Amino acid sequence: MKHNGTIVALQQYLNGNWVPGQGSGISTQAAVDGTTVLAEGLAASHEQVAAAFDAAHQAKKSWASTPMAARGAILAKAAGYLKEHSESFGAELAAEEGKTRAEGTGEVLRAAQILTYYSGEAERAAGTVFQSPRAGEQILVTHKPLGVVGVITPFNFPIGIPAWKIAPALVFGNTVVFKPASLVPLLALRFVQALEYAGLPAGVLNLIIGPGALGDAIIANEYLNGLTFTGSTGVGRKLCAAGAARGIPVQAEMGGKNASVVLADADLDLASEQVLFGAFRSTGQKCTATSRLILDETIADEFLDKLTVRLDQWVTGDPLDPSVHMGPLVDAKSARSAALGVAQALEQGATLHYRGQAPETPSFLAPTILELPAGKAGRANCAWRDEFFAPILSVQRAKGPQEAFEAAEDSEFGLSLALFTSNLALALEAQQTLDVGILHVNSESAGADPHVPFGGAKASGYGPKEQGAAAREFYTHTTTTYLRG
Repeated sequence: MKHNGTIVALQQYLNGNWVPGQGSGISTQAAVDGTTVLAEGLAASHEQVAAAFDAAHQAKKSWASTPMAARGAILAKAAGYLKEHSESFGAELAAEEGKTRAEGTGEVLRAAQILTYYSGEAERAAGTVFQSPRAGEQILVTHKPLGVVGVITPFNFPIGIPAWKIAPALVFGNTVVFKPASLVPLLALRFVQALEYAGLPAGVLNLIIGPGALGDAIIANEYLNGLTFTGSTGVGRKLCAAGAARGIPVQAEMGGKNASVVLADADLDLASEQVLFGAFRSTGQKCTATSRLILDETIADEFLDKLTVRLDQWVTGDPLDPSVHMGPLVDAKSARSAALGVAQALEQGATLHYRGQAPETPSFLAPTILELPAGKAGRANCAWRDEFFAPILSVQRAKGPQEAFEAAEDSEFGLSLALFTSNLALALEAQQTLDVGILHVNSESAGADPHVPFGGAKASGYGPKEQGAAAREFYTHTTTTYLRG
């Protein structure tokens, strides 16, 4: 890509070429101050969105006929490129999104890991053979790509989430039109660069950068064969409805209001460490972050004492400073919204249990713990219901495991839950009865591995799960062949 000093030129990637946008001016600023420009350019126009789909449509037949091993080899080469540049790309990620440099570098390496995982898909089972009730016949179930897939990703994992959507889409033979969050386009450029470097043919992956309104042009395009989305519940449901109206499959990972449950028999040192990580790493800007904490009343005070001692050592500041544990939110608007949520929660009866230290600049919010009244009255509070997407932890006390499980279930969301207990029977009960997509026992609520399914229940997810073998359920459809000689 071309550079203007240290400012990256934002361009669109259409049919194998980097081209300027044709829309209004766009830029991305450093999260730490909201003023330092990191990248700038012009947004894509609706005509360029159409051009991206034209290119993907023209490329889909030849890409689908390319052997999967060859498709996988491109992913593997791209993974090597990301590993080689992980430090510099990780620093760019931290500057743009606000998570610490170590977390940014780790996310780039996770993207490489995801590409590597899917690069091996050609060595896994491609389909299934069933017995036929008729002599001389076999029944084969094979998988074919959907065609052209739209990919819409959020700001909080600007290379990790694109990787876990685009890698399986490509290896299963689909072509892609990719729209990243307009707040964080820089790492989207880097991801596309990696695949371009690896030799991805023209038209197979197309990048369009611009405002959220471009999503309407994506879902309306005649060549769209499937859409995968991660973002807010409101936008996700709108896209799901639009896809259903057109008969297009949609995969949506949406909101979360994840609970950590600490029972009386838990290891409190372990639990306090893991709750800290789950709630405050990445500044709480994870869909799997811990935002609700349910404590058995017999250990609540001791646990909160341990947690606050840890938080007193938690340093909030410039994410590029290696001594910092937590950076700013992605922008000042997000910080203001979260602060207003805290104020509303206090008006509704919450108590401020803890507020840490943070720089007095607009995009920062100090680690915050709110305590809510017991029972359903406390669970009516906005701090229990609404996804703040910030370093805010809402606490409620419970009388025993059953009341704790009841509180954990009291949410429209069902993405992730962390349970801390030494009782195997209670862990099994939680696994069998709590309606969540991901359950962690004695570890933080955040985290996902590329070889296992990821996604939520209830309002947190729609359509097939992501990652692992589950990804094939969305990015392909099956053909059942009755084969007789």
